[in-house]
Amino acid sequence: MIDHNSRRDFLKHSLFATGSLMVPAFLQAGAKQGIFQNANKQRKLVVIQLSGGNDGLNTVVPFTNDLYYKARPVLGIKPSAVIKLTGELGLHPSLQPLRQWFDNGQVTVINNVGYPNPDRSHFRSMDIWQSASGADEFLSTGWLGRYLDGFDVNQFTPHTALEMDDTMSLALKGETRNGYAVGNINQLKRTTSNRLLKSIAFHHNHSHEGNTAYLYKTLSDTFESADYLHDQSKIYKSNAGYPAGNFGKRLKQTAELLSSGSNTSVYYITLGGFDTHANQKNQHARLLKQYAEGLSVFLKDLKHNGVLDDTLVMTFSEFGRRVKQNASGGTDHGTANVVFLAGGGLLKPGVFNDGPDLSNLEKGDLIYTVDFRQVYASLLSEWMGMAIDGGTGVNSILGKGFNGLGIVG
Repeated sequence: MIDHNSRRDFLKHSLFATGSLMVPAFLQAGAKQGIFQNANKQRKLVVIQLSGGNDGLNTVVPFTNDLYYKARPVLGIKPSAVIKLTGELGLHPSLQPLRQWFDNGQVTVINNVGYPNPDRSHFRSMDIWQSASGADEFLSTGWLGRYLDGFDVNQFTPHTALEMDDTMSLALKGETRNGYAVGNINQLKRTTSNRLLKSIAFHHNHSHEGNTAYLYKTLSDTFESADYLHDQSKIYKSNAGYPAGNFGKRLKQTAELLSSGSNTSVYYITLGGFDTHANQKNQHARLLKQYAEGLSVFLKDLKHNGVLDDTLVMTFSEFGRRVKQNASGGTDHGTANVVFLAGGGLLKPGVFNDGPDLSNLEKGDLIYTVDFRQVYASLLSEWMGMAIDGGTGVNSILGKGFNGLGIVG
């Protein structure tokens, strides 16, 4: 038998209390209702974050533009190597695995995505993208976290949104609800198999209040989510040839949950290493190859299991790179960038808009023409079925004035 003092001391010093093991925020009173009246509950969103500032100009290449080659005499991708998408734009050769998905109408490229008064700090710009704030705003919640805040009692579970990692991003942190961070489902299951933890988690003394009650509820939700995710992960085991490394493992785990019918709505995956200040050519090619091979296998896996049409993948990075290469064979922090959408429901596949205007730069940087919050508005309203107005509608999450682009449906 474990006495109350032992439980209290354990909670005070445990991993769960310190936050070293990420756990979800539990459902609080006053749940909001009515914002998902037209929602398709089968639809899923997968967000891939390319951390470090992916070089969008070498990802979607303006291969007929002399200004591009003048600015990048060494780093410029030769026209003969580019995977042609239009008469002016093409993909980096390392993205060859994605060509078939372009040809099948299952990829959309959005050029020149950014925001006013861009910030070139990794941390600040990533905060802006993840919180959907303006450059002069500082928000403590993320755009997907605020999306979770809008679920009613019967729709929300602690694993409604999963970050496939050991730590959770700002993007999935809401005012009353968070996503759930899990890098390894089997490891989470092993951790929650501890008898002492189970005894604490399912201790039925309801007299606790405040922080103690919060910890008991959080522990209980963690155990329930661990059991659910572990059971779901056993339904379908993928034999697809994902690339080695954490990125491939996280894509595989995501595909298995999607294919098993998991009730998780949002998945968040990160691939890092894109801060290519020096010796960019080989490093960038390697990273794009890893990304393209992983995503292509992922899409094939979903298609094989009949869930691709209900899954949309968005890929973004916190900023692009400067137009001109630097003296170290790399590129420095820039501004506007490219966003990829892949999967089901694309109304405008292919290249959505014109490439960057290299004759009209701002201090050597690209000028954005699409606000990233317009992309988010499309994902939330056009894809996930969220209402535009209302207490927790799209306008509340992103601010008014960010209409969708009509790109998914």
